[in-house]
Amino acid sequence: MRITIDGTLQEGVTSKDVILHIIGVVGASEGTEYVIEYAGPVISGFSMESRMSICNMSIEAGARAGMVAPDNTTFDYLRNRPFAPKGEAWDQAVQYWKTLTTDENAAFDVEIKIHAEDIVPTVTWGTSPQDTIPITGRVPHPASFEDPVRRASAERALKYMGLVPGMLMEDIKLDRVFIGSCTNSRIEDLRSAAKIILAAGSDAKVANGIVALVVPGSGLVKQHAEAEGLDKVFERAGFQWREAGCSMCMGLNSDRANAEERCASTSNRNFEGRQGPGSRTHLVSPAMAAAAALMGRMTDVRKLVKPDIPPPSLSRQGWTMSSQHRSIQSHPSIRISPPKTPSFFPQPVNPKPLRPLPL
Repeated sequence: MRITIDGTLQEGVTSKDVILHIIGVVGASEGTEYVIEYAGPVISGFSMESRMSICNMSIEAGARAGMVAPDNTTFDYLRNRPFAPKGEAWDQAVQYWKTLTTDENAAFDVEIKIHAEDIVPTVTWGTSPQDTIPITGRVPHPASFEDPVRRASAERALKYMGLVPGMLMEDIKLDRVFIGSCTNSRIEDLRSAAKIILAAGSDAKVANGIVALVVPGSGLVKQHAEAEGLDKVFERAGFQWREAGCSMCMGLNSDRANAEERCASTSNRNFEGRQGPGSRTHLVSPAMAAAAALMGRMTDVRKLVKPDIPPPSLSRQGWTMSSQHRSIQSHPSIRISPPKTPSFFPQPVNPKPLRPLPL
């Protein structure tokens, strides 16, 4: 299966929003028995960290694995790593890696094309990663699902999540916020969350009643973040800066939400009880999680970084699937333009020189 993202992402839309949108479009089982290749200008414009987040969640679409063709971004990421080839061996390896791309005329069992401009900051409302909706949307009504199994699943999810059809997603109040997991706690993720806090002003604080945790994805990520001063940004705003680990991603030890507590989480799964028995999980990007912690509810991150938000296109009409060819095609009005990386996400918060860190 190949999923191609054409066009230009809106400001404030990250790789987590992209993969949540993808899963919402294709469902949690469309990738069953497939390996997904992600392609297109948006994917090629992403950093390695962003590509990892997308590939990490391929299993949530039912796929065996996800992959992105190696390119200069890949090679730059690997260069000078402790176990990377050196000298002439490096040059030989790069030449070989350049051959590991899909043939130009290769035929895929399933081809999916998605228009980047249709993607807005995306969150989940139910108990499956396929239960996605734009943050500007409303909780769907089970009757809106034609498939009876999907309809029954939505009814159960709404009951478990304590939500009412038609409720604005931005009206959903939270109890906890978790920035962590192998999906979204790399250095780039922590930077993007910290930048939202800084954009909110020097007096920005976690909302009253919210417990907010930041758990780096590894010990080295933690060390790097502290060298940049990100830990101080989080702690000043009232976030708990933790040691690296799984933590609330899977409700480990005491890091869990209580029954009926609602958590905005950067992890990859929102199943019933995933973050503690009876807990209610909404999957979001790191930037969206930071915004939610400051506001105490689900929040459109663009309001904190860009006051004037143009009305997004929320329609998912125009997607057709041929059961005979198992091919999903985009609306014929797809526009292709060079990729744009949101300016306020990838750069370090504190650009002071850092001492070399082991990788």
